[in-house]
Amino acid sequence: MTELFKAKVRKVGTSIGVLIPKGITKQEKIKIGEEIQLIILKQRRLAEVWKLIGTAKGTKPFERDRIDRMERY
Repeated sequence: MTELFKAKVRKVGTSIGVLIPKGITKQEKIKIGEEIQLIILKQRRLAEVWKLIGTAKGTKPFERDRIDRMERY
């Protein structure tokens, strides 16, 4: 099994394709016309992740209850 790598999706005629780096094809002994299995891991944008982590709607904004820590900075 090989390591994870990034690849750009490209247009090939009316379809799309992914180029596999030459080093990976040699390491895995992949030949032209051979069937392989791929796993697709699409990166999420950071903003989308923060929406999932954010606070519940309708809650009050955060207010510091200890002022002594703020005075140091």
